Amino acid sequence: MAKLYFNYSTMNAGKSTVLLQASHNYRERGMDTYLMTAALDGRAGVGRIASRIGISADADTFAATDDVFAMIEKQLNKGKVACVFVDEAQFLTEEQVWQLARAVDDLKVPVLAYGLRVDFQGHLFPGSAALLALADEMREVRTICECGRKATMVIRQDENGDTITEGAQVQIGGNETYVSLCRKHWREAMGS
Repeated sequence: MAKLYFNYSTMNAGKSTVLLQASHNYRERGMDTYLMTAALDGRAGVGRIASRIGISADADTFAATDDVFAMIEKQLNKGKVACVFVDEAQFLTEEQVWQLARAVDDLKVPVLAYGLRVDFQGHLFPGSAALLALADEMREVRTICECGRKATMVIRQDENGDTITEGAQVQIGGNETYVSLCRKHWREAMGS
């Protein structure tokens, strides 16, 4: 039975690593997978999912205006796909999350979405909010704060390492920009 899964975490928890490993497991058993990622995140190159530990794979990209149901249906028409994997799922629109749910329900293909739950200000991303509402199953990919507690929040830093408290929700970056913290240390860093 196909389901919509949302695997969420903060930055640098290994979401892309988990996605790539799961896709590898399917392919190792002779089952094809379909990988998708946000077009606006080109840190590893456009159309590339990459992990900080050095593994990567090509993927189709989606933008906010794309019909992801149609993309998945087109891929399924080319041949059997055992599972769809979506990286950077926080960048999906609410409508696109509904399209993923429709792919699960109507096309009977499992969809595993991986993404951030909240931004640097502690607000849900629109795609993540929709996935929290619609996913059949949710799994947290865990990482730790500098104090050893579970990190659930992230701060954005400038080039001097100072915490940024305001700005656009989306700013693509990695370890040079974002630090994962527990809620207590996030509050301290944000001055609240």
